[in-house]
Amino acid sequence: MSREALVLTMGDPAGIGIEIATKAWIARNSEDISPFVMIGNALIIDVQINQLFSDVAIKVVHSVDEGIACFNDYFPVLDPSFGTTDAGKTLAAIEVATQLCMDGLAAAMVTNPIHKKRLYDAGFNHPGHTEFLADLTNSPNKSIMMFACPGLKVVPATIHVPIEQVPDLITEELLEYVIRTTANDLTTRFGIETPRIVVAGLNPHAGENGSIGKQEVNILKPLVKKLNQDGLSVSGPYPADSLFHAAARQKFDAAICMYHDQALIPIKTIDFDRGVNITLGLPIIRTSPDHGTAEDIAGKGIANPASLIAAINTAREMAAVSKETNNG
Repeated sequence: MSREALVLTMGDPAGIGIEIATKAWIARNSEDISPFVMIGNALIIDVQINQLFSDVAIKVVHSVDEGIACFNDYFPVLDPSFGTTDAGKTLAAIEVATQLCMDGLAAAMVTNPIHKKRLYDAGFNHPGHTEFLADLTNSPNKSIMMFACPGLKVVPATIHVPIEQVPDLITEELLEYVIRTTANDLTTRFGIETPRIVVAGLNPHAGENGSIGKQEVNILKPLVKKLNQDGLSVSGPYPADSLFHAAARQKFDAAICMYHDQALIPIKTIDFDRGVNITLGLPIIRTSPDHGTAEDIAGKGIANPASLIAAINTAREMAAVSKETNNG
């Protein structure tokens, strides 16, 4: 597998992002990790690394190429040199990493966790990473979150909204966009020529032909039929309670879920430590570990880097497929 040049953002300085990135760098040979450059405040990164890893030396670099060249010997850091508060430095790292990818100077970006409340208090007006990246990349359409672990990919059609709002948000227009975007990225970023997509029902037992809710009959089934007529491989809706066992997972490449927990529970049950958050529908590749800042354990040296390593490996694989697709 090719080794693609990646950029990592430092995430919130009060979280575990710098720690797990350093652990990933330490495991660069054992995990065959693609070279990466961390984007963030060099002073903060140096202090945190020195506190936990006295034998790791950082090197401040001025380009991705310079960082990749020294990756075997030093932990490379590219400092945006702007942002005066912790929130400002966090956002500066994301902005610079995004621009490096947009300019083709990095193959993909991996974002460490941010503390949204802290950003909101500083004036940040996006719901989260996904929407901020869509704005930075001038993406005209809604970006979509995919969650993946070995053997399962899920896409929630709605994300951080109260359950009581979900039925009104489940529209044919939304679901068609989510399914088509998922199918496109599975082909162009994961190399699956004809992705098999399944759709989970909103209601128990997928509505039982309308006796336990009408969304399946009125929206989901007609849409599935339409998409198949257009050449996609889509099936469902299926009861969510029987969609994710081992045998069922062999029959599809991605599952479209109706709400957050319907998608996240199977991922975190199957492989809690190696879940990856992937943003679909962007002109760049972005992955992230599927956990938060974990400030309760920050600075203690006990944070598990498995999800970040999985995010790095996933970004690498997606970048390799994307390069092959574009060159083809």
